[in-house]
Amino acid sequence: MVSGFGRWAVATACVPLMLLAGCPQRQAGKPGGVAANATAPTIAAPAPVVAAAPAMTQAQANDLATRAQRVQQLIQQAEGDYSSGVANYRGGRLEAARADFNMAVDLMLTSEMDVKNDPQLSDELDHLLNAINSLEMSALKQGTGFSAPIEAAPLDAADEVTFPANAALTAKVEEELKTTQSDLPLVVNDYVAGFINYFSNSQAGHAHLLRSLERAGKYKDMISQDLRAEGVPQDLIYLAVAESGFQPQVVNRSTGAGGMWQFMPFAGSYGLTRNGWVDERFDPEKSSQAYARYMKMLYNQFGDWYLAMAAYDWGPGNVQRAVMRTGYADFWELYKRNVLPGETKNYVPGIIAAIIMAKNPQQYGLEGMVPDAPVVSDTVTMDYAVDLRLVADVTGASLQEMVALNPSLLRMSTPSEMGFDLHLPAGTQDVYLKRIAKIPEAKRGSWRFHVVRAGESLDSIASSLHGRPSEITSANGLDANAPIEAGDELVVPVAAAAVALRTLHYITRAGDTLVTVADRFNVSVEDLRRWNHLSSSKIGPHRTLAVSEPVHLAPATHVRAKKSHAGASTKAGVSAHGKASAIAGASATTKRAASAVKPSTKRPLQRTTKKKHVAAKKHAAPK
Repeated sequence: MVSGFGRWAVATACVPLMLLAGCPQRQAGKPGGVAANATAPTIAAPAPVVAAAPAMTQAQANDLATRAQRVQQLIQQAEGDYSSGVANYRGGRLEAARADFNMAVDLMLTSEMDVKNDPQLSDELDHLLNAINSLEMSALKQGTGFSAPIEAAPLDAADEVTFPANAALTAKVEEELKTTQSDLPLVVNDYVAGFINYFSNSQAGHAHLLRSLERAGKYKDMISQDLRAEGVPQDLIYLAVAESGFQPQVVNRSTGAGGMWQFMPFAGSYGLTRNGWVDERFDPEKSSQAYARYMKMLYNQFGDWYLAMAAYDWGPGNVQRAVMRTGYADFWELYKRNVLPGETKNYVPGIIAAIIMAKNPQQYGLEGMVPDAPVVSDTVTMDYAVDLRLVADVTGASLQEMVALNPSLLRMSTPSEMGFDLHLPAGTQDVYLKRIAKIPEAKRGSWRFHVVRAGESLDSIASSLHGRPSEITSANGLDANAPIEAGDELVVPVAAAAVALRTLHYITRAGDTLVTVADRFNVSVEDLRRWNHLSSSKIGPHRTLAVSEPVHLAPATHVRAKKSHAGASTKAGVSAHGKASAIAGASATTKRAASAVKPSTKRPLQRTTKKKHVAAKKHAAPK
């Protein structure tokens, strides 16, 4: 992955923004540091710079040396807390990791050193903030952050269950198939019937299938348009049931395959952009367009939709060799001759079963299914960096909502060196453009925006957003003594260092009470009780209290690591991941004309988003 951190002193060729993909990192160089093969960002302390002028006295030289030593001690302390945070993060102790990261940043900001104007400390703070920000976005992409936990996809839930033949069920499904409309050539056999039996009678299987079909409502219209644009069958949408359960943030822990369609993390593959800022595999719209193109290519190669589906899972090169080895260009023949891996043998019949059940909900206990509402948004195309917290401020949305609308972002900011389609809550485009214009473009990565609420003062607003009252009055052209009223819109200048602060923590001392702690941090006693789940005002020493609004991480649940889909070769020298090997180049020996697939003459559906270009220049999409 290409680095997006221009000032980082390490890993400039490869900065891992997700714990699932990246390049090896060197050790932090101290006990408790990250292991050499860890994928967490590694902080490298800037080399000390001590320059003595020719006329410097011995006392001045001693002062300079003492100061340099204090700088190094501060950096080492901050790195120690960061390393502890990484260890907690990797161990799944997310709240402890957050506390460590906050402590590392707080050490820098609350020291008596001039962090802002000292080059070493300023660089170190930037390194800390970027590294911590990377891990937070990694948590988001793994479903352990602001986003909802990831559920297992239905076929993953089936694991390696074998299904005995059931002649009665097979006959029943065959009869239903006579009235089932599909643009794929559906067939029913014991393998398909086995999956129908599993999805119908297994509590876990039925629940997973139900939730997948409900989530499909968010993206069905969009995916339908993409499939129609490529002239491929509409029912190919159901491959997402097997791949991700229609969850755009799914990441395969063992392979790094990600997104709704589980594309592998190869730069430039599938026509999707991946860099230190953006991973379009997680963009539902762009990844679905890539998926439709890819399935059309596979069908053009094999001339059979079942073989194309198998190739999507196992790899076109592997399927091609199986066809050439047996002489049968037929999925079911390959199945019977046991030349397919177990996952691919389950993949195709499992998808067929899901299609049949989705189209016959009454017969399979799905009649009560209520599809999720379609995801709708406004879209603004930009080429400047803007922090998602600021976007949430100006649109009145929550940070969680902004992350969910923009799952392809790997950081809490849009990129500055490339165009990006920022998705906003529906109906907020105009207010976004109006309010964001009040903030200089160079400040949109750190400044905040606030609508005054009843009872608030400049002091309280400055405290909550880490600004200064004098700077707020200056930025808004206010008289220092003029009162503010509820409904006033304020631009809030914030130092870049303060932006990464999340939950602040304080370790109580002897004699502390909730009242004294509240006064110290300019918050209310009621908030302290709520944030820390306290039932009384009594607190003892050495207790860690959240003294700002906490952000709680959701528990981690992940899609099971697949076998053949995971990219492990089943034969020496054979690339086993379907979507990867096709991109590398498929052999032309088995390509056929896709005579059965004709481009649709219907007009594409309208997107549910509207776009307005505000960038001064346009950026061509990467090929």
